[in-house]
Amino acid sequence: MSEPIDTLATRIDAILPQTQCEQCGFHGCRPYAEAIARGEAPINRCPPGGAAGIAKLAALLDRPVLPLDPAHGVEKPRTLARIVEADCIGCTKCIQVCPVDAIVGAPKLMHTVLIDDCTGCEL
Repeated sequence: MSEPIDTLATRIDAILPQTQCEQCGFHGCRPYAEAIARGEAPINRCPPGGAAGIAKLAALLDRPVLPLDPAHGVEKPRTLARIVEADCIGCTKCIQVCPVDAIVGAPKLMHTVLIDDCTGCEL
């Protein structure tokens, strides 16, 4: 008997880096995990997870290891968001795109990145 899709998606999601960057073409890591579990997406679309993440997914799913699909980005060191104080006008654009609420601030006031929460999604 095969594993239920939801349980498999949870196991896949645990391997993904949780950057919520959408580089894979899905609106976050969980939707990508669900698509992989349903067989609707390949395992090689996650640049933040890189080769190591692809290898872990391949082992979990008993599939061949694939190279990272360059159409979805390239593997590189994780970065953190940064607010340039001299340029910040408090427009809140950064807050609106942050998928993990790692930027705080108020309109027309300086914003701050919560470093421990930032996933480096580059959005």
